[in-house]
Amino acid sequence: MSKLRLMFQNQWYTIRNNSFWEEKGLDCSAKVRMRGNVRVLKELMPDVLGGQEVNWEMQRYLKFYCSEEKLPYTMIWGNDTPILYRSDKLNLLDSEFLLYPEHVEGFEGSFNNNFTKSFNLGVFQCKEDGQIFILATTHLWFKNGTDPTHRSYQAGSDQVRRIQVKMAIDVIEKYQKKYSGSPIIFGGDFNTRYHTEAIQYALSERGFVHAHDVAVEAASEDQGMNDLNGEHPGNRWLEGGFPAAIDHILVRDIPQNSVRRFERYMTEDYLVLSDHAPVYVDMNF
Repeated sequence: MSKLRLMFQNQWYTIRNNSFWEEKGLDCSAKVRMRGNVRVLKELMPDVLGGQEVNWEMQRYLKFYCSEEKLPYTMIWGNDTPILYRSDKLNLLDSEFLLYPEHVEGFEGSFNNNFTKSFNLGVFQCKEDGQIFILATTHLWFKNGTDPTHRSYQAGSDQVRRIQVKMAIDVIEKYQKKYSGSPIIFGGDFNTRYHTEAIQYALSERGFVHAHDVAVEAASEDQGMNDLNGEHPGNRWLEGGFPAAIDHILVRDIPQNSVRRFERYMTEDYLVLSDHAPVYVDMNF
């Protein structure tokens, strides 16, 4: 039986410090924050990390600092959605990257700002017992598609997120067919809540379940967002609870009771690293 910790983390696409942070005696540069993220990696030691908003400079610091700490991580390039995995425990069998289209037929405007919205997949085999599994990380379009009075409203946004999820799952299923129905873990920053169209499409029409709903030992009820981008960076985690969360882990074709824990990493010192808490599962299969 394989025991795995699988994590997803939006690391906040920011490279340089800014005057607002400097006034508060803080530093949001990638050079500083990535050391903090490597500290989190060293503490949690996930077997695989699926990233979002991890630009090329952040990836460089992340890999350099992992090497300095002698952490056994290998990186799969994925634009702003890279994957890190423990090469001491896992073999990489296959991978595929997908950049979501900027323009979607039937909807006006751009749906991929700075080409940051993408999907990355790895097929892994555990060295100890040969277990194969598929992990995919994604970052979906972010604007509000429901409330025309919302400051970031863009018509069609909800439907486009559903289209992006369909595109991702179609790729995942191609590899699941190739690797004999292997378990699937699909997570990341979906930029939409549990009860919305994109998540419910994956759950009701494509056979996924949310890891939160099937965890047998513990399931975080937190939203997992903080005020890093607001008036009080480094000060507080936001209220709202699980239904307001936008970082999700979906699973499919896994043995019953294999999701043991669904957790969010929400310490005080993490508040200056990213506005999204890492979300992870501990699994046995």
